[in-house]
Amino acid sequence: MSHAIQDQRPVRPSGSAAPSGLTRGGLPRWAPAGIGAVSVALGIVIGLVFDLQSKVQWGLIAALLFIAITYTASAVVENRRQAKDRVATSLIWVCFLLAVVPLLSLIWTTVSRGLKALDADFLTHSMNGVTSFEQGGGVYHALLGTIEQVALATVIAAPIGLLTAVYLVEYGKGRLAKAVTFFVDVMTGIPSIVAGLFILTTWNLMLGFGPSGFAGAMALSILMMPVVVRSTEEMLKLVPNELREASLALGVPKWRTILKVVLPTAVGGIATGLMLAVARIAGETAPIMLLVFGSQLINGNPFEGAQSSLPLYIWEQYKVGSDASYDRAWAAALVLIAFVMILNLVARGIARWKAPKTGR
Repeated sequence: MSHAIQDQRPVRPSGSAAPSGLTRGGLPRWAPAGIGAVSVALGIVIGLVFDLQSKVQWGLIAALLFIAITYTASAVVENRRQAKDRVATSLIWVCFLLAVVPLLSLIWTTVSRGLKALDADFLTHSMNGVTSFEQGGGVYHALLGTIEQVALATVIAAPIGLLTAVYLVEYGKGRLAKAVTFFVDVMTGIPSIVAGLFILTTWNLMLGFGPSGFAGAMALSILMMPVVVRSTEEMLKLVPNELREASLALGVPKWRTILKVVLPTAVGGIATGLMLAVARIAGETAPIMLLVFGSQLINGNPFEGAQSSLPLYIWEQYKVGSDASYDRAWAAALVLIAFVMILNLVARGIARWKAPKTGR
């Protein structure tokens, strides 16, 4: 007979539920958690037996054991196809944990060490009259410098980036549009030190201006522009063409259609991209070192004299090497993380506020 060999395993009748505690494939629902616990225990045992000092090594061994045990158990109880599926799922979870664990460790370390020096006096005082080896001092002058420099960079980069994105989406055709797109892509990968050297050469050396927060803001705006252009361009492309065509069919000029229809529709995504670009430049250090120089005093004028910033303040304090300076550096790092987190929360709030309301 030329009949194909059939799978001899019993077939569950259609519509019948799987036994309690079992998945349709055969392994219990608690199998991933149980295998994970066993893998962690084995990873710890192997680390202790072979005297591995790094806990990261223990974790990697546990991850490899988790994948291997998952595949073996699934291949024995179920079949190889289901085993491959479970291995792929396990790899996704392992990669997720490998990305999240360092982030959580960084946040925990920054918060635990930064809270030692973070208080009201730290936020409202500068380093004026305080040597780097002494206790006390604050971050007010650096926080003020960061806010002013980021604000000036946003004022410079946001309009240019927005108008460039509008040109590329609504008007851009031919060689000029291709050239603009190419240079935007190139600017996206420019190192921050190159932007600082460009402003140092033109603004400081050729034109003769001294160090200032405005010089640092111009370098930061160069880094910010391509991010604004790319994010705004993608948001404008998401606006349905039917809205443009309906407005043009009513005789509305194209510039007014862009101003009254296209931009209001995409304003939530544009604001989100702008906030993310601001968060990206808030932690830059190299342009500030070249152009702003840093200062221990409060300088509220970003157009004249040296200023400080949070990233530069962190580097200066950590370079000193004393216990007091380490505490101030970690506290300033915590302030910088909080600053960036607030910007991201504001961006998400604006995106939800401006998101189109859909009825159910």
